[in-house]
Amino acid sequence: MVTPAWEQVALQVDGNTTVAQLKHEALRAALKTTAGEDGFVVKFRGAQILDESITMGQLGAVPNVPFIVLPARRQPVR
Repeated sequence: MVTPAWEQVALQVDGNTTVAQLKHEALRAALKTTAGEDGFVVKFRGAQILDESITMGQLGAVPNVPFIVLPARRQPVR
């Protein structure tokens, strides 16, 4: 799920894919750009992943597990 676009993106990854690669591909698929990629964070099981060099295998991610990509800063509600 990429929250700025409120779009669910299905990506095919393997155990060697890093969180940074996952974030890059998700932003490109949902927003059609990766500009400002550093301004986004990735959450897995409700917790922010601080080390984006970790792989899916190291996280213990299984097929069809959800990740959330969202802006690092909270957005104001209008």
